[in-house]
Amino acid sequence: MKYRIVYNKKECIGAAECEALSPDFWKIASNGKADLKSAVQNPKTGNFELEIDEAQFKKQQSVAGSCPSGCIKVEKVQ
Repeated sequence: MKYRIVYNKKECIGAAECEALSPDFWKIASNGKADLKSAVQNPKTGNFELEIDEAQFKKQQSVAGSCPSGCIKVEKVQ
């Protein structure tokens, strides 16, 4: 099963919970907002998206749940 991280960078407040929990996927940039490594920006929504597999799902679901601004979502890919 495949999943997708959907990240709304505009709503990021730079709390750095994502980087603390998953530095292999997340990095706080010089502008104080998180970057989702290897993500591609969706031109329709402006969100950054990255497909992940089931092995990465639980960890990234935890990251999404820890984000105080709620700008990270993990969804199932159809």
